Amino acid sequence: MECLTHFRLLYLLLVLSIAMSASMTEDLGTYIIHMDKSTMPMTFSSHHDWYLSMLSSMSSSDGEHPTHLYTYNHVLDGFSAVLSREHLDQLEKMPGFLAIHADTFGRFHTTRSPRFLGLDKNAGSWPEGKFGEDVIIGIIDTGIWPESESFKDKGMGPVPDRWRGACESGVEFNSSYCNRKLIGARSFSKGLKQQGLIISTPDDYDSPRDFYGHGTHTASTAAGSPVRDANYFGYAKGTAIGIAPKARLAAYKVLFINDTDASAASDTLAGMDQAIADGVDLMSLSLGFEETTFEQNPIAVGAFAAIEKGIFVSCSAGNSGPEGYTMFNGAPWITTIGAGTIDRDYAADVTFGGGILTIRGRSVYPENLLISNVSLYFGHGNRSKELCEDFALDPKDVAGKIVFCYFNQSGGVSQVREVDRAGAKGAIISSDSEIFIFPSFFIIPLVVVTPKDGDLVKDYIIKSENPVVDVKFLITVLGSKPAPQVASFSSRGPNNMAPMILKPDVLAPGVNILAAWAPKFALTWVGENGLLTDYILLSGTSMSSPHAVGVAALLKSAHPDWSPAAIRSALMTTAYVLDNTVGSIIDMDTGVAATPLDFGAGHINPNMAMDPGLIYDIEVQDYINFLCGLNYTSKQIKIISRRSKFTCDQANLDLNYPSFIVLLNNNTNTTSYTFRRVLTNVVNSPSVYRASVKQPSGMKVNVQPSMVSFAGKYSKAEFNMTVEINLEYARPQSEYIGNFGYLTWWEVNGTHVVKSPIVSAFAL
Repeated sequence: MECLTHFRLLYLLLVLSIAMSASMTEDLGTYIIHMDKSTMPMTFSSHHDWYLSMLSSMSSSDGEHPTHLYTYNHVLDGFSAVLSREHLDQLEKMPGFLAIHADTFGRFHTTRSPRFLGLDKNAGSWPEGKFGEDVIIGIIDTGIWPESESFKDKGMGPVPDRWRGACESGVEFNSSYCNRKLIGARSFSKGLKQQGLIISTPDDYDSPRDFYGHGTHTASTAAGSPVRDANYFGYAKGTAIGIAPKARLAAYKVLFINDTDASAASDTLAGMDQAIADGVDLMSLSLGFEETTFEQNPIAVGAFAAIEKGIFVSCSAGNSGPEGYTMFNGAPWITTIGAGTIDRDYAADVTFGGGILTIRGRSVYPENLLISNVSLYFGHGNRSKELCEDFALDPKDVAGKIVFCYFNQSGGVSQVREVDRAGAKGAIISSDSEIFIFPSFFIIPLVVVTPKDGDLVKDYIIKSENPVVDVKFLITVLGSKPAPQVASFSSRGPNNMAPMILKPDVLAPGVNILAAWAPKFALTWVGENGLLTDYILLSGTSMSSPHAVGVAALLKSAHPDWSPAAIRSALMTTAYVLDNTVGSIIDMDTGVAATPLDFGAGHINPNMAMDPGLIYDIEVQDYINFLCGLNYTSKQIKIISRRSKFTCDQANLDLNYPSFIVLLNNNTNTTSYTFRRVLTNVVNSPSVYRASVKQPSGMKVNVQPSMVSFAGKYSKAEFNMTVEINLEYARPQSEYIGNFGYLTWWEVNGTHVVKSPIVSAFAL
């Protein structure tokens, strides 16, 4: 509420300022003036001079003169100025005048992913979840850059009494750097040191300070404070804000820049252990270890201990897609997050021949460079030059020119470097490859156009005696479609270690996410020059996990009694599977509809997750029974559960999970499997639900009972779902996925909808 009060105060001050100005001067205003450039007198060398001449000729009774603000060269023909009513009357009578509009003030834009998730300060999960107030998120990562504006604690109350953590001093890090937002910071490097990996400046800081920036980025994504005018070299300009902006942050540094850029398992476990001891409510880990049985995986082991304490654990799914069975962090007690795009893109406008052809392409080139009337080069007739292959371009041919290339499947970075090596001014590459979503590719003035537009460019070059081009960079496109899409790099399920659990669980924003950065590490380069910045665009499932943990923090704040499994269930059963064109979510790699093995239950929907109606809850003992079902030995289970006494009398691979997957064997034609589930009502009233099934192709699904009733909050109801699959008709979509559909529980005379995917997959 302090934030809202602050904005109201600013508004009152603004109104007061305007009123005082009006009492002292004539009613001046800012206006945008549209002009007909074709009527410009020949005596002026430029339209800018013409506009200035018009303004200087104006007068008013009190002697006030107009003030020129901007001359527009691309977005419109005209200018903006501060004018009085008398000035307006004079301007409207001048030759060439077309129209005038009063300047308007737009609402603040965020770094987009909160808005894309539907977060609104006035309604939905932000106010209902109290913006994550006093919930503590532990970020297990590369540390923190505490001076970032994203970690300011303005308006935050005292640190919760239950917090037991500390802020450690170390290399270039002092305990005083912590505050009421960043309430803890610790570093764990003993394991790396023991392996001979020395950690010291300038390679990294042996302290909680973030050298690389990754931990700063993930922390600010999850719970960063509002920061106005954040941007990436002019792109994505707006107010950066975390998903749970009033949550507290604790940073645990376990990743260091060294010869392996890795984290020792011992250090990671120490960090997770300390986070549990300190009293975090949630953890996010945007890292992964080689997939092994769970007792050998430090994250799986640490996460089991965390969920026993009621701590929700979110982990990145990995960046090894788009192939199947590439999933990391697939333990069923972890909430595993895949990466999707948001409805924001970055562009450049390319104009050919002085206006013959204009195309909008993708670009994240980080300079407001003026490219005007520059010659174009295309190696027409020489395929090697058309593809800009290594050492294909002759510097004598391309120096100072923009080179047009067709994408080479083995190229990308190598093509960009070849253009740079040859001394060209920049490049236009025709490609639909998703690799060009990464800003790190744009080390030269580069625009990527679609193959369809690329053909238009080629046709223009071939038919023109002197092909030339203009390029306008630094364009941010909002509302781009379709979105979300599953990022090609996002790891796909099933998970090798437990393929009978559908993974990933959900999809969250993970492509070109703007968040805070360590300003001493240059990830962006132009030529040989590293560019430093406080905010940067990054892509990866590393970015999607903090989005999910931020939403989970909102749910935890609103429902403090919910278990980690309950929170995950709410995220899954309310997720959506349609994009902003109302079509199926697309797989960026294939360009066709994605499947639950790509996006899990769907894309997270915070506002719906706040009130899911029903949940699929899971007890710790259920996970132990699951490990028994995997035929884990007593030793393996003890390592994970830390229990000296347990039995496997109720071994069971059918966890009470909010999704369903049937593993198929190509040696059989027909298979049948029955899932047993328990639903829990989380609404303060009785309710009745009816089941409906979107039958997957080649499958017959039967739900019994098809109607369930609940007496009140936390009452339960059981059901069985039998799936029969005829492999003769259930043809696989790929080498590992069969078909999929959905089970949906509809509230009778109510609004709640509880949806779960049903998918078949072929076992490796």
